[in-house]
Amino acid sequence: MDRAETDRRIREQLEPFNSKRIAVAEGTSFAGDLEFDSLTVMDFVAAIEDEFDIIISMNQQAEIETWAQLVDAVHAMRKDGA
Repeated sequence: MDRAETDRRIREQLEPFNSKRIAVAEGTSFAGDLEFDSLTVMDFVAAIEDEFDIIISMNQQAEIETWAQLVDAVHAMRKDGA
């Protein structure tokens, strides 16, 4: 799976959480742009973990602030574990 496919699949998981239908770009931040609170982040991360059969640790979550960082992290985990 290439990075574009990873991005597409994460965007599918984002849809139910993006209630304001914010346009997501590489630099989109979860806290600032999407206004995710901690509960929303936990639910969104759980959806991604289920979709990709991965575990995103709390330390990794703390380092991910933008869409690009999330896609890169998930893509790297899929490559390492695929």
